[in-house]
Amino acid sequence: MIRTLLLTTLIILGLHAVEIPTAKATKRAFFKNVELNAQIIQLPNAKQSIMSQVSGHIEKYFVKAGQKVKRGQKVVLIESITISKMTSNYISQKKQLIAQEKNYKATLALYKKGMTSLQALNRESITKDGLLAKLNALKSQLSTLGIKTSQLERASANFILYAHSDGIVSQILQPAHSSISQNTQIISLVKDKAYYLKSFLPLEYASKIKIGQKIVMHENGKNIISHVTEILPNVDATTQRIVLLSSIDEKVQNLYINAYTSATLYFGASKSFVCVKKSALSFFDNEWVVFVPTDGQGDENPYEIRVVEPVIADESFVGVKGIEEGEEYVSGKSYYVKSMLLKSSMGDGD
Repeated sequence: MIRTLLLTTLIILGLHAVEIPTAKATKRAFFKNVELNAQIIQLPNAKQSIMSQVSGHIEKYFVKAGQKVKRGQKVVLIESITISKMTSNYISQKKQLIAQEKNYKATLALYKKGMTSLQALNRESITKDGLLAKLNALKSQLSTLGIKTSQLERASANFILYAHSDGIVSQILQPAHSSISQNTQIISLVKDKAYYLKSFLPLEYASKIKIGQKIVMHENGKNIISHVTEILPNVDATTQRIVLLSSIDEKVQNLYINAYTSATLYFGASKSFVCVKKSALSFFDNEWVVFVPTDGQGDENPYEIRVVEPVIADESFVGVKGIEEGEEYVSGKSYYVKSMLLKSSMGDGD
């Protein structure tokens, strides 16, 4: 018994001696994804298209054929009813959330004075959390379209498309003042000596793939973003899979031509899940777990094991079931907490 108490005390002291990072579980929008095998290739004078991400009306071009453009340079202004509705909803929901937060604070003050019930306080809290979740989901969708909500003061139908890589404008594919639908090719760019990914997609996903979708390559511990520029018409004879070409948008050093690597294709509508950082997940007793701080004092362990079910993931986060939004968890060095808990479970044994 004395040995067990001494071991537990040493473990708790050891945990406090190491700085264990924590974070709070948040809701995050995820896209459906599929893992791919891919090959790094290089195509001289490769073409790619700038796609419309929304339907609307082309108001103005900022570039012309033959012009050199830089990544991030604005190329076209589109007026879109979709953007107008999304920005209007965002501003409206933001105002509703501000009003609800005031209601919650007022109810909390009344509750502390004994003038209202806990049930009434919980109703206000649930309403506030629901509005916050909707606002975060809409914020994520707008951010995906490149719209900075921090600078959004009023509803607007204006949507600006930017070049996602350096190149030369080969052709303006849609005339100004024409109406376009989502995923319409607007501008053709030529990239000189560009790196590309040649990815192999299972036939079952043939109806899901579109030009402009994101493919993230996992190479040397880094996540490198590319976008689909071409879907080859012939199935690869060896793998019997659809062949995709995606342009690597960022400048990356030490890429080896013809090397094979893993990649992830993201597609479909976004869906929000409560998520944790990938570094938080551990495999413990044949289950995925995260470690949650407790209020343990004295002989109790400062962390508990929480079994979770991974649902979906992106480059940095994992959507999980088994942990609530806002709940604190160990976000890094989970291997250290795991080793301490394993030692603690040994008890009087060796």
